[in-house]
Amino acid sequence: MTAAANSDPTTPHTESEDLGWTINIPGHPPRADSAEYRVARAAMHRLTDTLDRPFYGAEPVEDHHGGGLWLKDSDGWYLVRNLVGIEWSAQFCADPAKVDLLRRNAKRLYALCPEAVEELGIRELLDTPITDAAGVQRWTDSICNASVPLPHEVHSAALPQGGGVHHYPSPVTEIVFFKRDDFELWVVDAVGQAVAVAPVAKRGSGDGRVQVLFAAQESALHPELERARANGDVLLLGADHPMALTAFAQQYGRPAPSAAAPGAAAPPRAAA
Repeated sequence: MTAAANSDPTTPHTESEDLGWTINIPGHPPRADSAEYRVARAAMHRLTDTLDRPFYGAEPVEDHHGGGLWLKDSDGWYLVRNLVGIEWSAQFCADPAKVDLLRRNAKRLYALCPEAVEELGIRELLDTPITDAAGVQRWTDSICNASVPLPHEVHSAALPQGGGVHHYPSPVTEIVFFKRDDFELWVVDAVGQAVAVAPVAKRGSGDGRVQVLFAAQESALHPELERARANGDVLLLGADHPMALTAFAQQYGRPAPSAAAPGAAAPPRAAA
């Protein structure tokens, strides 16, 4: 990721990267870890270490501002997620009244887990209405938001290193957490661009077609996918398409065919 040349974080500026996106960022103070964030990060790692089998993956993990709410019952700590999470830079366009709805939602949930409230030390946080930017900042960096433990490859990595939630749509990236290990979510097209696919029928049906869920802008499939969506349709690849064969290769029990042109990167492997 690169910022505009000679950019001043206190003034409006842009950020961009090789994936081909550019966003406008409102002026804001230079980013630094707040006290709330340092506490939340330490608590997230401590709580993650208590889990027998973390759903999102074991350490090393990064802390995602994903609206995580850590609860505790007789079996120990577990994680649920609030209605939405607030990414750090998004706080500067956040409406305090709307963020307060997240606080109120969390407070109602934590009323069922008073032990967790006391151990996390969040009683004041839950009881204090959010009415201004300072309150939004406090909530954004708290253990009630900046606390979803994600491995790097599914948090901030870009393909082929990983399909991170900061780069690809969440309805696609979250498939990696529940898909079968022998199905490849991420494949590449003939020029090495990332494409996400999913089966169209249940396992054992004999239907080897796949539906395209995501295609990088540089992919030849991208305009096809956009046209299909504009028409209310889905984009399907036949069972004999190289990307469909790659996606199912482990289930077929034979090496995956190469869908990439000579010299292109090999199909990236999705994290299990």
